[in-house]
Amino acid sequence: MLKKGKIYIIISILTVGLLLLVEYNKPKRVNWFPSYVSHHKIPYGTYVLNDLLTHFFQDKVHQIQKPPFELLNRTDTLSGTYFFANQSVSFGESELHALLEWVDQGNTAFIASESFDQQLLDTLHLDLESIYNDSQLTPTFYHQLVNPNLDTRSYAFQKDYYHTTFNPIDTLNTTVLAEVFIKEDSTETAIKNIDLVKQRFGNGTFILSSFPKAFTNYFILKDDNRNYTAGVLSYLDDSNNIFVDNYHKSGKSFYTSPMYLFLNTKEFKWAYYLVLIAVLLYVVFEGKRKQRAIPVITPLKNQTLAFTRTIADMYFEKGQQKQITEHKISYFLEYIRSRLHMSTQQLDEIFMKNLSVRSNNILEDTKDLFGLIKSLQSKSNTTNSELEQLNKKIEAFKAKVDGK
Repeated sequence: MLKKGKIYIIISILTVGLLLLVEYNKPKRVNWFPSYVSHHKIPYGTYVLNDLLTHFFQDKVHQIQKPPFELLNRTDTLSGTYFFANQSVSFGESELHALLEWVDQGNTAFIASESFDQQLLDTLHLDLESIYNDSQLTPTFYHQLVNPNLDTRSYAFQKDYYHTTFNPIDTLNTTVLAEVFIKEDSTETAIKNIDLVKQRFGNGTFILSSFPKAFTNYFILKDDNRNYTAGVLSYLDDSNNIFVDNYHKSGKSFYTSPMYLFLNTKEFKWAYYLVLIAVLLYVVFEGKRKQRAIPVITPLKNQTLAFTRTIADMYFEKGQQKQITEHKISYFLEYIRSRLHMSTQQLDEIFMKNLSVRSNNILEDTKDLFGLIKSLQSKSNTTNSELEQLNKKIEAFKAKVDGK
């Protein structure tokens, strides 16, 4: 039996080890969460974008971790371009007013988002609509810059079934910088929609893009798409500061959990899992073999009977049979009151009849017992034989009460 148990344990360990090996060598799942965080290297992070900004604009780039409202309300004057890129950029009312005032002073706000505050759109007289591409197995949208001085080739993006566009626009006040379209069959003309615009606001400028994925790692590193992103970034003023927002992000900008390093690194994660499994196996197998012995605790003895006997012996040795008799009678009457729930104030004929019925004793024995009690109470002294007789009659009475 012991040998068979060892075989089962070895088979279990080998099975677990094989499963861990297969899981360890399994290709890592791609995280497609649209975080837009500057240090994330996942497809929809912006690590490559921030690396390019730092490389080409050098000391002009400033990473901002605080809300725009706090930055724009500083006492000193900040000038330049405020760059926002996220799946959705939504400002509060106070924050939006602060941004509008800042742009009106001669600065630029570059906002790349799939949705915008309605108040911002109303201020700039813009409207949004969505175009869908559900007629193809692999939906593809083509993005193209309008400025002939830039690369005007179309760049494909195949991860979305719909795309947000600006339509219609006031061409007198708004400049179209890029368009998006769907390629139908060769007999139809592709309808181009606007997804990047530039508009003057006071002394400053708003640049709005409804294609924030153009600034993600996946888009920039795929094929030659970096040329499109570079063309969009060329509208940034490289002679002034560029404030890159890291507050309005879908993902976490930093991690507070100390376990993040272990669970995010493949080797550390499986080392952590192996330790947990080893601890579990130790508890299961070692716990059975080395269980601590449970000590035997001797229950406390009931000293009431011994104490009673000691007191009785003291009275008996001193020749105090009368006191013993009185205690005996008192305890017996208390027994009747507590056990049979009868009053012992009047020990008359009616009491005797009711007591005999409740105690399963015949009336003659009951009268005989209480006659003895009355006789002993009237005497000044009690002999040993009388005390023994009283004790026997009381015990016999109680025995019948208990049905013995």
